[in-house]
Amino acid sequence: MKRRLHKKYLFVILVYSGLLLLIPYMLDYGDKSFQQAKQGFTQQQPRCPKLEHTVALLWDNEGKINGSDTRGFAVNRSQPRVNIYLHATWRTGSSFLGELFNQHADVFYLYEPMWHIWQALYPGDGESLQGAVRDMLNALYRCDFSVLKLYADSQNLTTSFIFGWKMNTVICSEPLCQGRKRVEIGLVDEERCSKCPRRDIRELERECKKYPVMVIKGVRVLDLSTMVPLIKDPAINLKIIQLFRDPRAVHNSRLKSRAALVRESIQVLRSKKEGDKYKRLLAPNNRMNRAETYVSSAMEVICDNWLSDIMLVVNSPPWLRRNYLRLRYEDLVLQPLDVLQSLLHYSNLSSFHALERFAVNMTHGRGYSSDKPFLVSSRDAKEAIYAWRERLSVGQINQVEAYCSEVMKHLGYLKNSTEKKLKVAS
Repeated sequence: MKRRLHKKYLFVILVYSGLLLLIPYMLDYGDKSFQQAKQGFTQQQPRCPKLEHTVALLWDNEGKINGSDTRGFAVNRSQPRVNIYLHATWRTGSSFLGELFNQHADVFYLYEPMWHIWQALYPGDGESLQGAVRDMLNALYRCDFSVLKLYADSQNLTTSFIFGWKMNTVICSEPLCQGRKRVEIGLVDEERCSKCPRRDIRELERECKKYPVMVIKGVRVLDLSTMVPLIKDPAINLKIIQLFRDPRAVHNSRLKSRAALVRESIQVLRSKKEGDKYKRLLAPNNRMNRAETYVSSAMEVICDNWLSDIMLVVNSPPWLRRNYLRLRYEDLVLQPLDVLQSLLHYSNLSSFHALERFAVNMTHGRGYSSDKPFLVSSRDAKEAIYAWRERLSVGQINQVEAYCSEVMKHLGYLKNSTEKKLKVAS
């Protein structure tokens, strides 16, 4: 009998406790519902507006950049600082692309800072260095240049330690140097810049924080997946511009510069040493042409990495696709004004006539390339695009087309035999 009474009391207590918890919730819900109905709300309010706003910031500014008319656009300075990585490989024209940003007065530009990693940690293979590359980018995009000390002999770094510092408009302009005005458009005079005072690296950090846009150009991120953690980080607000070029033109340019590319070609090849497909590439049969073999073999790995990047983007979620822009070198140099406008719009940068004139002049020069292959100079765009047709043998063309066929198809490059058939048919 007593046990039954205890159970009844326990049941009553539980019901009473539930009602005490439920009644305030119902009153609060009823009051909110009444207020919403009174104001004519017909849709449910977002539960987490701040999160939705953050996602919107990540996706904003993307729109339909390819094929859209962006002339006369307005720059939105209410947005957070924009960080951009120019993702490319060797001999794709990335130095010229980077130079367009280097010329802009609102851009803090760095040229190949990961060069320091590859030099300091040689002969480490490219794949094993990807973590260090990502960590360096993570620090640099926050204007923390102390990461460079890990790869320097001295801890007292100055601006002269920065790779490519004599071509950097920030380092060679006011207020760090009196060599030129920051708003001046034109290639930096390296001889004049070499006379600039060596500033402490902390002064460069302070300058970095003043700029609304930071652009880093690199060829040492082997595949896009390395950058995904940084793209996901809303604190960095990172956008990717990936530059492609006809693999036959890249191969032709690499052969021309093979003496300077052997070391890094070996690092690229060693990153794939675990696969039987690539073991043969590290053991050339002809010792006399070993340099050419290494440089040529690395092209196969590059095309595989390109295809991997393309598939990653195709199968990626919207937040990655909307922070990614694909660009072909051929489009850049044949339509410099249209492409420049798209790039500036994507980067939340304003356009001005002097920069447009610079882009046009750089693509309408004389000749295919200068004697110094890594020097940015004015070129004949059409000759640069089609020089491979005259300089590569039929065997070399067929070889590149064989191991780059899939990526060529995705990027819209026709095989040599197909182009000839189309010309005959027309």
